Amino acid sequence: MSIHEVFMPALSSTMTEGKIVSWVKSPGDKVEKGETVVVVESDKADMDVETFYEGFLAHIIVEAGETAPVGSAIAFIAETEAEIEQAKSLANSGGAAATPTSSPEPVAATASAATPALASQNGSNHKEGRLVASPRARKLAKELKVDLTTLQGSGPHGRIVAEDVEALSNKGKQPAAAPVAPAAPVPTSVPVAPPAPRTPAPAPVAAAVPGQTVPLTTFQNAVVRNMVATISVPVFRVGYTITTDGLDKLYKQIKSKGVTMTALLAKAVAVTLQKHPLLNASYSDQGIVYHSDINISVAVAMDDGGLITPVLQNADAVDIYSLSRTWKSLVERARAKQLQPQEYNSGTFTLSNLGMFGVDKFDAILPPGQGSILAIGASRSQVVATADGLFGVRQQMQVNITSDHRIIYGAHAAAFLQDLAKLIETNPQSLTM
Repeated sequence: MSIHEVFMPALSSTMTEGKIVSWVKSPGDKVEKGETVVVVESDKADMDVETFYEGFLAHIIVEAGETAPVGSAIAFIAETEAEIEQAKSLANSGGAAATPTSSPEPVAATASAATPALASQNGSNHKEGRLVASPRARKLAKELKVDLTTLQGSGPHGRIVAEDVEALSNKGKQPAAAPVAPAAPVPTSVPVAPPAPRTPAPAPVAAAVPGQTVPLTTFQNAVVRNMVATISVPVFRVGYTITTDGLDKLYKQIKSKGVTMTALLAKAVAVTLQKHPLLNASYSDQGIVYHSDINISVAVAMDDGGLITPVLQNADAVDIYSLSRTWKSLVERARAKQLQPQEYNSGTFTLSNLGMFGVDKFDAILPPGQGSILAIGASRSQVVATADGLFGVRQQMQVNITSDHRIIYGAHAAAFLQDLAKLIETNPQSLTM
């Protein structure tokens, strides 16, 4: 039969269901093999989903704003126009193709085939000669009759975004042409993704309305699952006070070169972990997993209320300037939901920094699959006793480490914090080498 199902792909190892952000194609539209047909929100990012078939989008099973389990059918693609009605009849009759598949074999085949293609489509397609544009940019280009091949994309890795299309279209036009992209109407009830619009937009932050129950976003549900998963892990916490005068001085010297404090802290932790591989390890039923790389996850709050941890991979081996540039790119793409899976699920140690909010100290919850997380408080001026018996003013911050007590003990965490403090207090300049 030449009618094919489009399945909900597994976009991450923890994803059990996906939400349809928008359909790039409408029923009856011609689709080419490898062309984006739908944008799916996983528990971490919005990703463009390509079709592996050429033909016509015959019928949409799961509309925009709705969710579906991984492996279930979300649409039909017919190879010929004559088969479109046949696909609609199949869906309306409740045929097997219109329900979530019960056989694990087709699901596995779909997931394994889809994963590599999706990874290259998540806002950073590197294939030569391939046109990469966001779904909204494609829709605008179609409406404004703009040839996408004439554009130079300003998005990540040269991706064409809506602003690029609008900029070209507005050349030589009056500002009145702006209504092409109307502002989203103010919702009058609990915000949910509407089924009608077919262009993805940033998820609105649900307003707190007394008397209403606001559904959790996909991101928030992912955080819930991860936090619940840590309840069974026996953890302990150790605190330490670190003097940051030298680090603060270094930061002021190189800040103009694009260096961020987050990158400095991540670098300091990564270098210290070289001496303490157990703190970079994780527990498994088979024993202690010693990771070959030191990948530092850093918690970032999302605008829609979720939480994600972009990963600075091999942070111990990358120079501070490259590390800072990478961090800036990761944050931008994380908030645009354009991270590749390996950019948020490959961490071996996590940092959570609330010092920027003026928090003195706090305890962080251990992420699943890692052995430790370091909570960093604000650096403040403190009156301290100096080595010569006098009083002085020093900049100090408090850090608290949470570790998996199945593999890491108090002495291990204390030794790690001692060496981290020694590096930051006596030799911060080494972080630039």
